[in-house]
Amino acid sequence: MNESTLVQTLPGSNTTDARKTTQYLMPQRIDTSISKSARYNIYPACSLHAGSVQNGYESLAEWIAGQKTVIIDGYVGVFWREVQTALQSCLQNKGLKVNWVDAATLLKPASVIDDMVAPFMGTYESVWGTRCTLTLVDYFDQSAVEMQSPDAEADINIIIGTGAALAGWNGVLVYFDLPKNELQFRMRAESITNLGSERTYEPFYMYKRFYFVDWVLLNEHKKNILSKIDVIADGQWPNNVNWMTGNTLRGGLKTLTTMPLRVRPWFEPGAWGGQWIKSNIEGVNPDAVNYAWSFELIVPENGLVFESDGWLLEVSFDMLMFQNGKEVLGSHAEVFGDEFPIRFDFLDTVKGGNLSIQCHPSLEYIQENFGERITQDETYYILDCDADAQVYLGFQDSINPEEFKSALESSQAESKPLDMEIYVQVHAAQKHDLFLIPNGTVHSAGAGNLVLEISATPYIFTFKMYDWLRLDLEGNPRPINIDHAFNNLDFTRKGQRVQEELISKPAVLSQTDDVKVIHLPTHSEHFYDVHRLEFANEAHVELNGGCHVLMVVEGESVTVKTPGSANQTFAYAETFVVPAGAGSYTLTNLGSTPLKIIKAFLK
Repeated sequence: MNESTLVQTLPGSNTTDARKTTQYLMPQRIDTSISKSARYNIYPACSLHAGSVQNGYESLAEWIAGQKTVIIDGYVGVFWREVQTALQSCLQNKGLKVNWVDAATLLKPASVIDDMVAPFMGTYESVWGTRCTLTLVDYFDQSAVEMQSPDAEADINIIIGTGAALAGWNGVLVYFDLPKNELQFRMRAESITNLGSERTYEPFYMYKRFYFVDWVLLNEHKKNILSKIDVIADGQWPNNVNWMTGNTLRGGLKTLTTMPLRVRPWFEPGAWGGQWIKSNIEGVNPDAVNYAWSFELIVPENGLVFESDGWLLEVSFDMLMFQNGKEVLGSHAEVFGDEFPIRFDFLDTVKGGNLSIQCHPSLEYIQENFGERITQDETYYILDCDADAQVYLGFQDSINPEEFKSALESSQAESKPLDMEIYVQVHAAQKHDLFLIPNGTVHSAGAGNLVLEISATPYIFTFKMYDWLRLDLEGNPRPINIDHAFNNLDFTRKGQRVQEELISKPAVLSQTDDVKVIHLPTHSEHFYDVHRLEFANEAHVELNGGCHVLMVVEGESVTVKTPGSANQTFAYAETFVVPAGAGSYTLTNLGSTPLKIIKAFLK
């Protein structure tokens, strides 16, 4: 099924097409009586004590009914009209007179906001902008804000909408969060707009404005008000809500700093996508045409799920970093601050196609042109592959940059296929190989691979030079960025140097009767390193003041025990994080065959 063919309708709403995706909406409740199998779980959750998570607008209205003044703030993409309608119905049934103020009416005109964000948006055709330096308060008409005040004659005064907390009202604060995947599904259905905008645009442009503008402003706003939140609500279900108190949220986040944790993954089809994820991960929609990516740990777009009595509530991962970044990263928090710097994701090309021939920007280039702090240095760990799978990496010794650029430009202009092996080296891929891709390196994953991409967190700055003349899933040409690429390509990474520097050479770091630690050295430009733990029974690991990101890459499943938590179980191919605050952890093999576990950490 093409991604464009599945649209979920929002019943009883002005929003007719709520979300456009093949992906299932996360259930509001799971059956906790069913024992967890040692298989990949697409809805991992941190369990809280009974009664922590509440369900329904009726219960939320019951809590609100005890207040006089209420601020309901939240993320862009929340269906505010539906939230207000549901709460108004419940409060009206209680005989309460409510004075509602829509925070959107306090914003500056859309044309003014468009002009304000224009310097950060680049050209319309470009998929990149520059990280916004505005603040959310800049969006608001301060004279309009000052004119709004609670109505003394109303039983309850409620100001609602994104940025409502900036009105300065003295009252309780309710915050509606929204997962980034659901925001994008709503964006593609044109059921939401960018913050302060009156219209929808093509999805690539709306995503660019979300990434470079809206998310920057709203993440900073969320950080500023996190300690003041009285109620946190999950806004991903169009006609229902799960919520809990702010104290419970903050306590739950604190708990996560001493235990193994896993974000909720999500999955995306793509032009080159494969079939491994569909065949091996239970619970994804089998009707999707393919899956190109699994967002295993791309934390700007992943969330953390809490569970109580089976009810689920998701918040953005950055809330953990805002409140407890030092406990998560340990000594490295001084360098990376609120940003979690390591990324894990899957690239699935099994029964799919080659990725584009591409490279990523240098640190100086990404800072000057896009406003990012760190750049997109990557590695490819081959989790699984076909017998004839390959990876494109580094240039042939005979590379001539001018000839290569001319061939790329002619191919793009004339839709003419290229024999890429004339220019780029091709390497046989085998399970557990690690290919090193520091910025500026030409590369691509060939068909037949399930790549675990271990990388720095930035994830959208891919300069495509050649994309095999194919269209995207909507039938549109994929953007080619030859000039950006040639501003960054390192043509000295060619010939024998590629074998010597860009293919990791595993070496035994330590070995006991049961545990072997293999070092898979990364490039000198990578700020993270990789080990593989191999053992049959049990392994104990000290964190030494840092944070580890891990995955079972061979074997069945593992339990992880930290001094401050109960056992957590993780299956093959599941990504999990052990924060620095845990101090140490013990891995115990639950399967009948030895385990291999990848461990990535900051140097």
